[in-house]
Amino acid sequence: MSVVTFEKPIQHISLSDWHAKQWQNQQTNDTRRADAFNLRHESRQLRNETKIRTEWDTYHNNVRLADRITELDRWRDALRSCLERVDKEIAALKDEKFSTERELDALGIPLNVVAECISMRDNRQGAELTYDDGDTELKRELCVVESVKKLLVERCQAAWEKLNKLEEVRFRLNLEVNDKTEAIEIDKDQLTLDKNCANISYKTDPLRIVKNSIPYEAWLEHSKHVKELADNELADTHKLREALFVVRERARNDLRAQRDRADFTLRKRIYETQKARNELDWQQFKMREEMEKLLKEIKTLEDALLAKTDGLKLCETRLENRAYRPGFELARDEAESGLKNEVTQLRQTRNDLINKINCAKATYNALENQQVIIDTDLANKSHSLMTDIRCLDMRIRLRTGEFAGPATDTDRNIQLTRMEQEIPPT
Repeated sequence: MSVVTFEKPIQHISLSDWHAKQWQNQQTNDTRRADAFNLRHESRQLRNETKIRTEWDTYHNNVRLADRITELDRWRDALRSCLERVDKEIAALKDEKFSTERELDALGIPLNVVAECISMRDNRQGAELTYDDGDTELKRELCVVESVKKLLVERCQAAWEKLNKLEEVRFRLNLEVNDKTEAIEIDKDQLTLDKNCANISYKTDPLRIVKNSIPYEAWLEHSKHVKELADNELADTHKLREALFVVRERARNDLRAQRDRADFTLRKRIYETQKARNELDWQQFKMREEMEKLLKEIKTLEDALLAKTDGLKLCETRLENRAYRPGFELARDEAESGLKNEVTQLRQTRNDLINKINCAKATYNALENQQVIIDTDLANKSHSLMTDIRCLDMRIRLRTGEFAGPATDTDRNIQLTRMEQEIPPT
């Protein structure tokens, strides 16, 4: 079966339409060429502008990175200098603390010596156990040693606390220096990168705010705070080291002054005790001499009493024998009166001698009692004198200890004039 097809008839246009069509095509081609020209021009301008902007942005960012590296390096150098100063201050403070602790340990010698001197002087006997100047100065010296010990303990505690703070500051400075060193290395690596490097690539969300990041102002304030904290601690540490040195020197001066005062008081007490003992020795000698004389006088009185007794017996015997005269011869004549007067006188004399002997014996007993008192007092003074002398001998250890001064006045003058290095050793 055959299919019948019908052809579309060809439409003819007029010559004016053909010219219009040609003009339209020409206008369209010109417009397209103009658009292409403008596009090429704008593309070249865009490429040039973006190239210039990118190069300048890269240059400015490189400059910013270089400035940031310089700033970080400057802060790192400042913090590293603070760290070195902190290390030196820690070493110096440890030395001062060690010297102070050594002074504190050396206080055990004067403390024991003073306590032993006080205990020894408390063993004095009798009237010598008094609250004299020596006892007062020794107790005052004990108070001075205790106060110095308390002050040194407080200073050592303050030094220990300051060392802990300095260790904390040193840790923070080390951390800051290490962080800034690492940041400098990172920024230097970024500064060496360019668009031709092989280790560059697209990153996921590079414009994000990194976690734990802080503003530049906060970073600058933190760096200033760390440096200011280090400077303040260094200033406090310097003052503390000076205070440790001052308190040690003041402790030495106070202990040396109180030691000299106590030694002078003990020497003065020894002089007074020795003077009183010498006086007692002289009194004891005179007392014994007087007792010997009194004993001889009692013996003489007793002999005189014996002589008067014989004379009384003689007179009484004469009177009694004359009573046997016979008759008118028994007269009261002058002989009888004289004998009676003699008997009366002898009896009175005998009574006087007996009273005088009794008085002399009482005086002798009183002298013996006083002699016992003198002997006791002399023994107490001798014991007190030996006690004070032993105290002085014991206190010699204070001059050879930590708080001892120069051995002689010449050494003291050399030390005061600071001539140790100029005088050749002997």
